[in-house]
Amino acid sequence: MTGRIDILYFAWVREHIGSGGETIDHPGEAVLVSDLVALLAARGGGYAEALADPTRLRAALDQKFVPIDTPVGMARELAIFPPVTGG
Repeated sequence: MTGRIDILYFAWVREHIGSGGETIDHPGEAVLVSDLVALLAARGGGYAEALADPTRLRAALDQKFVPIDTPVGMARELAIFPPVTGG
C-alpha cells in the first residue's frame, strides 16, 4: 500500500513525544500495530520513553479500539494512548 497514515498521541504518550501527532508513510497492510510502535520507539528520545512497553499502551485504528497485535490494514489513522481509567 502506498500513501500516508496519521499517528495521534494522547496523554503522557503525547507529553513524552512532545507532539500530538504526525503523518508518516503507510507501513503496509500486513504490519502489526505493535511493529509500527516499535519502529517509532526506535527513533529514541521521547519516542523510546513513551513507547518502550507496548503492554502499557492502547491503540485505535480509524477510531476503533484494536488489540496492539492487530495488522494496520488500510487504516488512515492510528491513535496511541495509555489505558483509560475512570471512576
